[in-house]
Amino acid sequence: MTHAATRKLLAIALATITLPALAVAPGTSAPNFKGTDSNGAQHSLSDYRGKFVVLEWANQGCPYDRKHYLSGSIEAQQKEWTAKGVIWFSVISSAPGEQGYVTPSEENTYLKKMSAAPTAALLDPTGTIGRLYEAKTTPHIFVIDPTGKLIYQGALDDKPTPDQEDLKGARNYLNETLTAAMSGKPVPVASTRPYGCSVKYAH
Repeated sequence: MTHAATRKLLAIALATITLPALAVAPGTSAPNFKGTDSNGAQHSLSDYRGKFVVLEWANQGCPYDRKHYLSGSIEAQQKEWTAKGVIWFSVISSAPGEQGYVTPSEENTYLKKMSAAPTAALLDPTGTIGRLYEAKTTPHIFVIDPTGKLIYQGALDDKPTPDQEDLKGARNYLNETLTAAMSGKPVPVASTRPYGCSVKYAH
């Protein structure tokens, strides 16, 4: 077996470790939160009632997260959905001293470099928002409908590897969820197992 094949199998094994069930389950009301973005602005989930909201847990140094950003895939989705009125928050819950922690200026530099286009990047160094949603991995996606109900949580797609080439032909759960829900149709899959690096919470 080649080194690359071994690495891919190991990545899949690590990413598919059984995780405990989320207390914040699809079909329930999404917990309200307050957070500060990388420009110092305050946001509350309740401010966006009447709109679809995406929460995307992010970590610049995570290989799984980098797959989506270095390929341009997640930036394209951010631009597509925010253009349709969706509110998209990238949430960074890495604690100071932990891998993935960033200052506001560092996050803004990264967003510009990647041509990323979330509505805002919420800095959550205390892990308050992350623990409220029980975010497990980077990335970990949550989609909230205009009534404030959680309609999807889990992986961005069905290819739990850090390899960009695996984006080809991947089933994108986020796109499926928003396409269906915004058309008034049932969400095809409401919950999947997230994959990626563990969220680096404060100990």
